[in-house]
Amino acid sequence: MTIARFASARLLAASLALAAAGAHAQDTLKIGEINSYKALPQNLVPYRNGWLLAQDEINAAGGLLGRKMETVFRDDNANPGDAVRAAEELLTREKVEVISGVTLSHVGLALTDFAKQKKAFFLATGPLSDKVVWDNGNRYTYRLRSGTYALSASVVPEAARLKKKRWALIYPNYEYGQAAVAAFKENLKRLQPDVEFVAEQAPPLGKVDAGAVVQAIADAKPDAIFNVLFGSDLTKLAREGRNRGLFEGREVVSLLTGEPEYLDPLKDDAPAGWIVTGYPYANIDTPEHKAFLAAYQKKYNDYPRLNSVVGYASAKALAAGIRKAGSTDTEKLIAAFKGLEFSSPFGPVVFRPQDNQSTLGIFVGRTAVKDGKGVMPAGTYVDGSRLQPAEEVIRKLRNPS
Repeated sequence: MTIARFASARLLAASLALAAAGAHAQDTLKIGEINSYKALPQNLVPYRNGWLLAQDEINAAGGLLGRKMETVFRDDNANPGDAVRAAEELLTREKVEVISGVTLSHVGLALTDFAKQKKAFFLATGPLSDKVVWDNGNRYTYRLRSGTYALSASVVPEAARLKKKRWALIYPNYEYGQAAVAAFKENLKRLQPDVEFVAEQAPPLGKVDAGAVVQAIADAKPDAIFNVLFGSDLTKLAREGRNRGLFEGREVVSLLTGEPEYLDPLKDDAPAGWIVTGYPYANIDTPEHKAFLAAYQKKYNDYPRLNSVVGYASAKALAAGIRKAGSTDTEKLIAAFKGLEFSSPFGPVVFRPQDNQSTLGIFVGRTAVKDGKGVMPAGTYVDGSRLQPAEEVIRKLRNPS
């Protein structure tokens, strides 16, 4: 009898534990988030901070579909295979209802294909490769951040206003750099038909020989430089170029350089006067951004980076889409995200029905050095809807047949 009672008690306890687990699962709505947290901490720590700030606000406002939003974070180790394995584990073991994330383009492309194969909704938050929504795009994949084409197109009007004829090009030799330069050439030629591209330097990503690059560019005697290097490559180029006088008397147009993620490591070696895309967080005078900035500083006692905005806006976009769909069912989410409008720290954003790309825009301005630190003191916001190719081009890219 004692043994029987003991067995019954254990069975009852197990049943109660399973019931509690089931109740807990029903109380939360799980999102799976995959990103290069270890490989890109300067980008992804701010990103996760922004995401969690948005999650706090979403849950304080009642959560999603009557449940609290919960995020299960996974590291992709900057590797497409690891990202796919993480996505599979999140769906099968963690039972997440939506997959999101990714910063690196090659990882983003892998998860874009995974979403198609598994018929699972995927919000690509930050990969810059436009293949995510164009060449390799599919109905299951949406992207939040503007891509490479938009980045290049955003600086072309400023480049054309310089009226410089001879341009040198510096870019990392992989898809992002190649696509950025191609878009810059195409759009600048349209505005300035007599422009000449007199030198190209395309070092491998993360392996720039800054001295050789600077010398080769100087030998070509360009009037202006278009740079696409970022991270440690940018740091080496900026320091070597300054030491050798490459930038004296020359205009420089540079993608990403105005983001605090890339300016901060340069400290007082940061370039002054470059035309850049970036994030002038201290001087964006809109109600949406003021509220975001105050909340971020209160929670983290730190200033936001651009990836803080991307993480925050991504979580807000998912919340808006899930509420509109009234479900996390894949087909209902696909329908809800077509033309979905939501509020971001940069103002209203829409997911374009024609290519699943959001209209989150880009700030363009000039760099400066203040108090021994590189800053982007101001910028003009360019809405993402103004930075896309013609509709017929997008249709051909998404439907090549």
